[in-house]
Amino acid sequence: MSASRTLYDKIVDEHRILSFGDGGGAGERLLLYIDRTVLNEYTSPQAFSGLRDAGRKPWRPEASLGVVDHVNSTNPDREAGKLDDGARRQIEYLSENGRDFGIEIFDLLDPRQGIEHVVMPELGLVLPGMVIAAGDSHSTTYGAFGVVGFGIGTSDIEHLLATQTLIYRRLKTMRITVDGRLAPGVTAKDLIMEVIRRIGADGAGGHALEFAGEAIDALGVEARMTICNMAVECGARVALMAPDDKVVDYIEGCSRAPSADLLARARADWQVLRSDPDARFDKEISLAAGDIPPMVSWGTSPDQSLAITDRVPDPETLPADRRADAVRALTYMGLTPNMALQDIAIDRAFIGSCTNARLSDLRDAASILKGRKVAPGVRAMISPGSSGVRSAAEAEGLDRIFIEAGFEWRRSGCSLCLAMNDDSLAPGERCASSTNRNFEGRQGVGGRTHLMSPAMVAAAAVSGRLADVRALAAAF
Repeated sequence: MSASRTLYDKIVDEHRILSFGDGGGAGERLLLYIDRTVLNEYTSPQAFSGLRDAGRKPWRPEASLGVVDHVNSTNPDREAGKLDDGARRQIEYLSENGRDFGIEIFDLLDPRQGIEHVVMPELGLVLPGMVIAAGDSHSTTYGAFGVVGFGIGTSDIEHLLATQTLIYRRLKTMRITVDGRLAPGVTAKDLIMEVIRRIGADGAGGHALEFAGEAIDALGVEARMTICNMAVECGARVALMAPDDKVVDYIEGCSRAPSADLLARARADWQVLRSDPDARFDKEISLAAGDIPPMVSWGTSPDQSLAITDRVPDPETLPADRRADAVRALTYMGLTPNMALQDIAIDRAFIGSCTNARLSDLRDAASILKGRKVAPGVRAMISPGSSGVRSAAEAEGLDRIFIEAGFEWRRSGCSLCLAMNDDSLAPGERCASSTNRNFEGRQGVGGRTHLMSPAMVAAAAVSGRLADVRALAAAF
């Protein structure tokens, strides 16, 4: 490696225990120290069973946190929520494992319960320069803090718990620089959807993807988390942004942040935690923020997205290698070529997920919903990203805006992001969703998902069809 290094390589080098002699560049196989992990009830059971079978204990139980988020009901009455026997056992087993192995668990009734990638940052457990690995692909979220975060499988979770290390292969590096400022009505969700549309679902495959530029610097920390969260949808294994004062200020307000003295000492070190000016990336891409419009997905992959003002594509006009996928997507989605996206009627509207269910997301949606009503025939739901987000929103009166508009104000959990609980679409139902994936069956067998920002979901909910949020915002 050259003397000049990327942010990704700097963090990996700081956590490298030993190398297995693969040359030190991309592809290098090494033993990597992991600072923290977060566990959920869905991907951790086999790992804990493996520890039991081998008679092992976690090396640093205090470096782990367990949360219930995937299989739980988000019914406003927790006790009335529907749980099948498998879900109930997964939740119970997570609590048993926490008790038996000395790991803190936020169970279903804990006032701090929530989606793992929302809970960890809001507690102040995600700090610049860390490496965080967890059993969920959207662990890339933590890159918004200058953290190397990535998803791992169950066997790796077991190894991590037992040793606080992982066998790791160094990635290639890629940087996307976003110049200028986002236009009014355009959000971080639109930015990352445009990135995915441009480079494709595998455009960053095998890479650690760093985001930089004026548009990124201008975003708040929660918006940055949205971008890093969805970077995995273009194939990135890691997403990163250089930490700045906004990041340190965000951490400072968290309940488990380091002391004020430690933060003051860390601030200077964290602010130089960035790629060297002459660091070389394996790939470089530049975008103009001002050219990005509000986006919606039309197909069954996040890269099948367009500006809300566009029309459903005709597969015959697409590159040859994308036509078959487009035909299949149009058939599944029940759409015809050249129909205006704003003519597509919806049955459901959902605001939630680890991508877009933080307080700033709810504020954006509320600004569109205030004084308006959900269109007849549309069922609309909001599942805050954590119980803490839910309480903060209620303190601001956002819940009243949602309820008066006709949205269901639900509890925290992954909810309708994935059909793993009692929130799901019926076959053929079409949903405007603030989530991260629109795969076939993702929100329920036969369900049809259109990805967009929370404000765009709110606009669709009151319009009864996909809508341009800029037209509604201009009405005030």
